[in-house]
Amino acid sequence: MNGEANGIELPTSVGYLLKEAATALRVAMEAVLRPLGMSVTHYSCLELLAQRPGLSNSELARGAFVTRQSMNVLLQTLEREGQVTRPQQPSAGRVLPTELTAEGRALLAQASAAVRGVEDRMKAGLAPDEQKVFADQLRRCITSLTEG
Repeated sequence: MNGEANGIELPTSVGYLLKEAATALRVAMEAVLRPLGMSVTHYSCLELLAQRPGLSNSELARGAFVTRQSMNVLLQTLEREGQVTRPQQPSAGRVLPTELTAEGRALLAQASAAVRGVEDRMKAGLAPDEQKVFADQLRRCITSLTEG
């Protein structure tokens, strides 16, 4: 079946183009993070913790778009490697707030620079004003789907 019969032309489908762009971005990010011993999820976790110290496993999982179980496995690894710390016992309830260590912050600085380079490369074909409009349009698309 071709796209016309389905009512969707893949070359012009915004959803398909977004998926293609997201895949290309992830591949490029993985390529620059791999030499640092990191994955996109690992990087996302550290970046979230840098911006919001003390997030729980569940909050980190939501922010990194992975399951709680996957995030728990990652956090255990990062804790063993000295990149994050978590208390042995929760202060209240069952939440174990996670924080970056100095080692985690140092690795994140390298990873952030590498990822920024990928994003800059991705946006290179857009003028600065187009970059702002593009980001705004993406935010509005997200809002339409999540609040609508």
